[in-house]
Amino acid sequence: MAARPVALSTAAKVLVVPDHGLCLLSVHAHPDDEASKGASTVARYHAEGVRTILVCCTGGEEGDILNPAMDTPEVRADIGRVRMAELKAATEIIGYDETVMLGYRDSGMPGSEANARPDSFAQAPLDEAVGRLVAVIRRERPQVILTYPDEQSEYPHPDHLRVHEISLVAFDAAGDPDRFPEAGAPFEPLKLYYSVWPAERFRQIHAKFLELGMESPFDDARLSRLTRDDPYTTEIDVLGFQQVRGLALKAHATQVDPNSPFWFGLPPEVLEEIHPVDQFRLARSRLGDDHADTDVTADGAVEDDLFAGLR
Repeated sequence: MAARPVALSTAAKVLVVPDHGLCLLSVHAHPDDEASKGASTVARYHAEGVRTILVCCTGGEEGDILNPAMDTPEVRADIGRVRMAELKAATEIIGYDETVMLGYRDSGMPGSEANARPDSFAQAPLDEAVGRLVAVIRRERPQVILTYPDEQSEYPHPDHLRVHEISLVAFDAAGDPDRFPEAGAPFEPLKLYYSVWPAERFRQIHAKFLELGMESPFDDARLSRLTRDDPYTTEIDVLGFQQVRGLALKAHATQVDPNSPFWFGLPPEVLEEIHPVDQFRLARSRLGDDHADTDVTADGAVEDDLFAGLR
């Protein structure tokens, strides 16, 4: 599948940034997660000249084929290659400079046969998985890492939980010369963020469907599960880059139905009005008077740049 060029709107603010080595590393569980979480933010920073790296921990082998047009015997027989081709197309749309596969198999959901496989991400020894991520961090030297939050009760996928776990350990271990000496020269990343999506946004999307006289994909059961409004510290203006997310999602043609009202029911210009920003929570930072590694408590949006304090 060839990647389609993204035409950015005139509202997109593309900054000219000197070549001072800024790098943003995102850690995701499966192919398509990089499209649904933070894609517009990555596209913006790539346009600014920041080097952008994706770590994808699994091949997404257990994902269902959710697009009826792609549910064929040929696709099912070659699903691994198909999903890798989709990932390549999506990352080209977003603007990732490099994709690193961590090398594990999709674990599937708890209790499934896939979840018990020894080659699954969930069954991998923790130190082994952390060591692989540390090697990437030391090679790429990112100042900022994006990962998943600690609270994932609404979708407790084993691979998403493990992404959170290894990201925190690797953030600390990458700068420790006594940890994983075989993984390269120590390097300390400076900031770690959680990608968050407050439930209020989904409620706003539901309300917009009703306001426009359209049937909402959010039924009462789904709305009742949307109770968590994650705190955030950082809002990134993605005006002009929001369409990147939809295009990248559609590149995952087996995973995303292009006719899905959940993803694509509202016109793009309406979605832009509802959420012109991506939100993140600064979870760890080594910036400060004593350059200490400290936890950060969210008390409202206070940053408009993931590299705040670094440039």
